[in-house]
Amino acid sequence: MFYTYVLLSQQDNKLYIGWTNNIKSRLSKHNNKKVKSTKDRGPFILIYLEACLNKKDAISREKSLKTGFGRAYLKKRLKNFYMGS
Repeated sequence: MFYTYVLLSQQDNKLYIGWTNNIKSRLSKHNNKKVKSTKDRGPFILIYLEACLNKKDAISREKSLKTGFGRAYLKKRLKNFYMGS
């Protein structure tokens, strides 16, 4: 399985969207400052996860969630949990 995930930075209250085939390991890497793009923004909490059958679909979903429409979808879907912009 592959996963598209959304993390919430507890430092700046902003989202990070990514994909992985091992969510537990990936979250650990984010929180242990081993991911260059997020090393100064942790700690993170996992707030959204979608499972995909293959890598191509996970990457496609990640790209979709990073668009304006995708972020609006997440904002609506997570409105009770995440109130950022």
